[in-house]
Amino acid sequence: MSTTQSERLRELLEPLVTSQGLDLEEIAVDSVGRKRVLSVIVDSDTGADLDQIADVSRALSAKLDESDAMGEGEYTLEVGTPGAERALTEHRHYVRATGRLVKFQLHEGGEIVARILGVDDDGLDVEVPGLKGRKATARRLAFADIDKARVQVEFNRKDSDVDSDVAKDMKEEEEA
Repeated sequence: MSTTQSERLRELLEPLVTSQGLDLEEIAVDSVGRKRVLSVIVDSDTGADLDQIADVSRALSAKLDESDAMGEGEYTLEVGTPGAERALTEHRHYVRATGRLVKFQLHEGGEIVARILGVDDDGLDVEVPGLKGRKATARRLAFADIDKARVQVEFNRKDSDVDSDVAKDMKEEEEA
């Protein structure tokens, strides 16, 4: 998809998505055989339920039908939310991932998996799980040090309480 088409689609669709209380995260046009598929990814701080997805899908479909943004050929509109293992690329993505386990690739070449405890304008407070019975440790990551970050799927999370001992220790240090 050309940058100009992507920009035109974003300019056309973003106000509609925003009016539905959602953020427009991604737009992609892919060719599948002779058909094209327009994928629109939306999200919000509280997530998006099926009713919201249906409402925004109808609004986007109507807007696209009245414009020439997709040209004359057939296309399919798909509206959804980010996947379970979404990449974190915006500040709001990190905020929404608070409490989640994330795999970080660092500029220095290292890689860590840690739970996001807090987010501010400069970076993240994370909890690195302890290995082989060791206690979890706190770490501060500056956004400038993060090359890539992706949420990890957890099937057997034992501690769902984000305010763990490490988080309490970090709060006590800040207050001291």
